[in-house]
Amino acid sequence: MNEQKGKKGDVECCVVSCERPLDEKYWNDQYQSNTTGWDLGDISPPLKEYIDTIENKNAGILIPGCGNSYEAEYLLSKGFTDITLIDIAPLLVEKLRQKYAGNSNIKIVHGDFFEHQMKYDFIIEQTFFCALPPVLRQRYVWKMHQLLNENGVLFGVLFNRTFDKGPPFGGNQKEYEMLFESAFEFIKIENCEKSFAARANTELWIELKRNTNSSVNLYTFDGIVCNGCMETVTDKLREMDGVLNVSMSNDFSELLIVSKKEIVLQHLQSQIAYDAKYRILKINS
Repeated sequence: MNEQKGKKGDVECCVVSCERPLDEKYWNDQYQSNTTGWDLGDISPPLKEYIDTIENKNAGILIPGCGNSYEAEYLLSKGFTDITLIDIAPLLVEKLRQKYAGNSNIKIVHGDFFEHQMKYDFIIEQTFFCALPPVLRQRYVWKMHQLLNENGVLFGVLFNRTFDKGPPFGGNQKEYEMLFESAFEFIKIENCEKSFAARANTELWIELKRNTNSSVNLYTFDGIVCNGCMETVTDKLREMDGVLNVSMSNDFSELLIVSKKEIVLQHLQSQIAYDAKYRILKINS
């Protein structure tokens, strides 16, 4: 499609056909062409309100897919000392490094969120989840669980609407609850009453606490080609002793299993052995 430059708060962000891979070049092009319709120009009101409740100014805080990161500006203004920003777009990252040069309270990382290796007390969700292809949603849950400290919290906003095309990619409360179930404790997942005006009545507020009593693992899965087969496989895996939740990516290639303790790979494979073409393999961080 043709280039589109949205007003502040608009959610349109595509600069070219969204059939393109949503990779480093894609997002860099958005900043290069100033096609950043998702940019609110300020910190979202519910994020500001929640940040004001965090008493520990030394808490480790991550902002993935940070964009222009008005959240970081606000955190710094409130005296927070351990802020990490990560984004895949090199043009943006260089801009941020120049902006915060010499500030030891903020770290700026150019890279892939899914390869990041640290631990945080809080992770802020603000238009990152919706920018990812839906095929990565199981991987998102897995990685967020990895990156949070014990009792760590993922908080922010998710779209409570669908889109004809993306990014952004939407969803709804039921879908999110099924996705995050058992990997996180739901402190809040509700309609956002204090959204930025341009997004009023289209967002959910989430506060999700890392469930330290569950094992969250991601696997590649080969052999499934239809929704019916996916449902049969996930139902069989849910029947296994200790399994709390099972979710498969919409292209059937990745499988998220939440359990009381990690299940031996051989046992998982035996559960799906009724079809010889099914193969499961654990993804390591």
